[in-house]
Amino acid sequence: MDTEPRNTDNIDFDGNTDDIAEVREYSKKAARAFKTITEVSEDLDIPAHVLRFWESKFEEVSPVKRGGGRRYYRPEDVLLLKKIAYLLYKEGYTIKGVQKLLKEGGMHTVATQFDTERTVVDETPAENRRKKLDKMIEDLEEMGDLLKRLLP
Repeated sequence: MDTEPRNTDNIDFDGNTDDIAEVREYSKKAARAFKTITEVSEDLDIPAHVLRFWESKFEEVSPVKRGGGRRYYRPEDVLLLKKIAYLLYKEGYTIKGVQKLLKEGGMHTVATQFDTERTVVDETPAENRRKKLDKMIEDLEEMGDLLKRLLP
């Protein structure tokens, strides 16, 4: 994990899209960092109450709990949640069906099932929306450039 603080002195906020990209990059956590339930909820586009419910249904989902009951998800917890979401929402499994998969074959079976359609779920819904928004911004900037050239 990156332990050195990031230098923000060179980020100037004059409103252009390069600044937005810099801020996004600055705010990203290290890949191995623990995430809060809010971060996981936003990343996977799954409400926090559903994540808490899944904890009661899948013993494999066990985030670290700190003072006051705060949940911190390890990267492997997030991956498991992503796989469970895929099986439930994309493949049409029931909770009992996913529980059975986990019981019979453990994570290997779930991983194999998940990897069959890996290209579809490599990005979380939040990442997918971000990618679409970035593409829209890029298209709008191109149209703006075109209009500047066409109009005196």
